[in-house]
Amino acid sequence: MTTPSTADLYDRFDDELRVCAPLFRDFGGRTAFAGTAVTVKCFEDNSRIKETLAEPGHGRVLVADCGGSLRCAMLGDLIAESAVAQGWAGVIIDGCVRDVMRLAQLDLGIKAIAPTPRKSTRRGEGQRDLPVQIGGVTVNPGDSVVCDRDGILVAPPALLPELIVGPGADFMPESVDTQR
Repeated sequence: MTTPSTADLYDRFDDELRVCAPLFRDFGGRTAFAGTAVTVKCFEDNSRIKETLAEPGHGRVLVADCGGSLRCAMLGDLIAESAVAQGWAGVIIDGCVRDVMRLAQLDLGIKAIAPTPRKSTRRGEGQRDLPVQIGGVTVNPGDSVVCDRDGILVAPPALLPELIVGPGADFMPESVDTQR
């Protein structure tokens, strides 16, 4: 069976999909992942991200609108390890991450803008389960998200089964790949 790329999916579904601007880099061990979006909006405070990724993931994808801040990391190795243990498929951070050598070893999809060693300050701020903006695209809770090295696609929830199990294709995340 073949793995559909985001490029192939876009060719097939075209305007039914929203395409994020090419701002995001891969940091996790998985470079292809898909799932239902859980959304968080926070700025330089990763409290909601930590709380959310400590819950059972059931193969979902956390999409965090961090305002594109490059001043501090919103995800590091400890929170990412929790996400793996809880069964999350991936995390998209509209901001920075840290501990990139460790993140690359985890069986988790992680897309973010850049790395930085500075951690965030936790003040218990942020919101969850509301529409967020990343890469010029609105992501609603429950939307379908498909990611690979070509980029990030967002679609209405009903389209996810078609995206990941289309004719002749079976979306299987890539195995841990530390060769970048």
